[in-house]
Amino acid sequence: MVQTGERLVSTASERYLLVYMVTVLVIITTLVIVFFIVFQKRKNKLLLDRIKQQQAFEEEIAQAQTETQEQTLKNIGWELHDNIGQMLSFANMQLSILKMQVADEVKDKFKDTADALKDSLNEVRALSRTLNNDVVLNLGFEQSITNELNRLKKMKFETATFQIIGEKRAFNNNKHEIILFRILQEFLSNSVKYAEAKNVSITLDYQPNELLIIAKDDGKGFDVDTIEKGSGLINMKSRAALIHANLDIDSKPHGGVTLEITYPLV
Repeated sequence: MVQTGERLVSTASERYLLVYMVTVLVIITTLVIVFFIVFQKRKNKLLLDRIKQQQAFEEEIAQAQTETQEQTLKNIGWELHDNIGQMLSFANMQLSILKMQVADEVKDKFKDTADALKDSLNEVRALSRTLNNDVVLNLGFEQSITNELNRLKKMKFETATFQIIGEKRAFNNNKHEIILFRILQEFLSNSVKYAEAKNVSITLDYQPNELLIIAKDDGKGFDVDTIEKGSGLINMKSRAALIHANLDIDSKPHGGVTLEITYPLV
């Protein structure tokens, strides 16, 4: 009987010990899991903060670059208007004076030169206006696009169409108008210099929550998968990212280029 009692006591002690060990193991495991979860949350928060800081830093850099570029364009616009414009005006005036002093049979020969000089002066003045942010803001986004298309149509394009769909909505920031206009200006510049396009079109589609901008040309196009990313394309994408707009370019050899920008209005 004594041995049986001892066995029962021993068995009960072993059970208590087992329960104790299991409990301790569960507590330790729980603490480890809790510690791991807290550690992961802390780690994720630090990574997220670092990513946000990096994004903020990159946005500040992009903003600084954009402001520098805009100031440079503004200075060039002033130089074109004030210096080159004045020189062309002076040359035109001198030509007019010279025309009055020559014989009548020679005057007609001055006409082509005078017309070319006058066209050059008008082009310089028009270009200087598109490079000045204050002028663009004063004219408005749509009118600035119209003026740019008209200017390039005289120089290069056979047709340059502009369409507005929907009711015009206010931009989140008037600086965003400048950035979007510069992107379109870059696209049109590429169409002139590289694409050898004859026809271009721009459509503004005002939707409830966003503005969809579609620009197309019928130039020689390129392979979007193999083309080297030049400064023009990089500038367009960085400018779009700066205002939280989505930019997509679709093209193929001999198939023209289509630029789509989705700009959030809310």
